[in-house]
Amino acid sequence: MAPTHEAKPHPSQDTNATARVDSWIWAVRLTKTRSQAATACRAGHVRVNGERAKPAQAVKPGDEVRVFHAGRERVVEVKRVLAKRVGAPVAVEAYTDKTPPAPPREHVALAGVRDRGAGRPTKRERRELDQLRGTRRA
Repeated sequence: MAPTHEAKPHPSQDTNATARVDSWIWAVRLTKTRSQAATACRAGHVRVNGERAKPAQAVKPGDEVRVFHAGRERVVEVKRVLAKRVGAPVAVEAYTDKTPPAPPREHVALAGVRDRGAGRPTKRERRELDQLRGTRRA
């Protein structure tokens, strides 16, 4: 009797597959380098299912990953586990992006900007700045 050879699914297609969170973040191109992903994890900028993630924490399909990187928070759900970096079209298929849209520029409050070398603001200017920002000093 000849041995039967069953085709094993690729590890990224296995439903029980897991990968390190720093490696997965890098593989799906949420960060440029794996070291940036690991640094973000150590700094507390990565959360898996609401919990702070260490770089070696495992992610599996269905997990929610929140990454605060480059001044914005990305919320993604893992659809497929990737251990190696892949092309951008394949990477986009590995997660579902649930990031809320950025507010329109009109709704973003402008910060008071002073000219360089203008010195300290006067008491009157400080009150105007506080009123503009919606804060009040005691």
